[in-house]
Amino acid sequence: MGLRVWALLLFAVLPGVFFAGMSAYWLFPDWAQLQVSQKRYAELANRPAVTATDLMIAEAAENRHRINCFAEGVGVLLGSTILAVGIHGICTLPDRSR
Repeated sequence: MGLRVWALLLFAVLPGVFFAGMSAYWLFPDWAQLQVSQKRYAELANRPAVTATDLMIAEAAENRHRINCFAEGVGVLLGSTILAVGIHGICTLPDRSR
C-alpha cells in the first residue's frame, strides 16, 4: 500500500470510525433516558395536583436528554461523513501498479 492510502486510513477512515462509534456508544444510553424522561413528564402532566415547578423540572430533564441525543446523533453523522470521505479517497486513488 502506498503512502496516500496509509494517510487516508490514518487521518480519515480511522478517525471517522472512532467518532461515529463513540457518538453511537453514548447515544443509546441517553436515548433510553430520554424515553424515561418523556414518560415521567407525561405522568406528571396528567396528575391533577402537580405544581408548575415539578413540571418545569421534568421538562428540563427531558430537554437535557433531547439535546444530548441530538448532539450525539450529529456526531454519528459527522463521523460517518469523515469515514465516507476517507473511503471515497481510497477508492478514487489512481492505480499505480501498472
